[in-house]
Amino acid sequence: MYIQRHLEAQVLEASKYYPVVMVCGQRQVGKSTMLNHIREPERRYVTLDDGNARRLAITDPALFFETYGFPLLIDEFQRVPSILLEMKKIIDQKALDGDDNSGMFWLTGSQKFKMMQGVSESLAGRIAVFDMSSLSTAEIEGRPAGVFDPELSAVRERMKDTKQKDVHQIYEAIFRGGMPKLHATDLERERFYMDYVNTYIERDIKDLAQVGKLNEFYDFLVYMAARTGQELKYDEIANTVGVSAPTAKAWVSILERSGIIFILRPYYSNITKRLVKTPKVYFMDTGLAAYLCRWPTAQTLENGAMDGAFLETYVVTEIVKSYYNSGKPADLFYYRDIDKKEIDLLIVKGDRMYPIEIKKGKEPSKPDKNFGVLSQFKMDVQPGIILCMSDELIPYNRGSWYCPVSVL
Repeated sequence: MYIQRHLEAQVLEASKYYPVVMVCGQRQVGKSTMLNHIREPERRYVTLDDGNARRLAITDPALFFETYGFPLLIDEFQRVPSILLEMKKIIDQKALDGDDNSGMFWLTGSQKFKMMQGVSESLAGRIAVFDMSSLSTAEIEGRPAGVFDPELSAVRERMKDTKQKDVHQIYEAIFRGGMPKLHATDLERERFYMDYVNTYIERDIKDLAQVGKLNEFYDFLVYMAARTGQELKYDEIANTVGVSAPTAKAWVSILERSGIIFILRPYYSNITKRLVKTPKVYFMDTGLAAYLCRWPTAQTLENGAMDGAFLETYVVTEIVKSYYNSGKPADLFYYRDIDKKEIDLLIVKGDRMYPIEIKKGKEPSKPDKNFGVLSQFKMDVQPGIILCMSDELIPYNRGSWYCPVSVL
């Protein structure tokens, strides 16, 4: 069963204007499934996981492209990034001949950065790049696409398509995660994540950084899952896992670049020196994080010590996915100062600032207690949104509204 992805329209649109369209994201999120689903009948498919195709791409890239032609979909292309130079030659020659060169190549890869280093040099101006994550709740429920807009009128509009969920259903969704295979088949969750972690560590990580210490890397992965929704402190990671701080930094970078985690930067301005500069880290797939933390059921997760951190992770990543699926950069921040005043999420649009708090209760008390700190930025602070277990969008006071988490 194929679940329609919100990114489809973005890819097809970009393909009309750019010679190359690239979709990157962590393993198993459905990149090649989506592209195979929407590709034209004449677009051929090749994966560089195939030894013969890979050998040809490495030894004779010109012959590789003569063999497969175009339009072409190249899967796992980061395995042979050197083919980009030959690709650039073909694209530029077509333009010189006065021919239309749009949509010639579609690429997928599960390692953003390895790809991006080569891409930025050789394909600047010729490529549209999209991030893809596991399924968003809106995709799973078959709801319309669109960036999460914190403007009250937009939230009201979004509420019309929303399926109301109670706290148990939310944690069920958090526990299961968004990997397409778990929603399109009846594969057992535990089995899927076990294979996923083994494949990720044994294939991607070996490829990426020649991480010699695979056992320590697994411990690191578990530690990071247990810190989802927390501040990212490299010294703490290094001490706990037993590696050096530079290694911890390099490993965090691997997780970010392979789409496993999202790093939320703190909002910072030169007006005040009282702001915290430490970023926060979120696992992009809550199911994977729950598996690594060994939560046995959705119920134990909901009643456990990490219930708040997982709810926050779910909310932040659903909002991030809404940006990815619309082909837009996620312009999100959080606020924290040295007085420990924190706001979970800040969305900044031009000179407007929208504070968002994430709470597990139905009617959390004093949810807007820190919103006042935003007056220091001389921005137009809009009504804040308290994403919680409320049944409806309803004002808490003039400056903030309770909003059901289901709206995501």
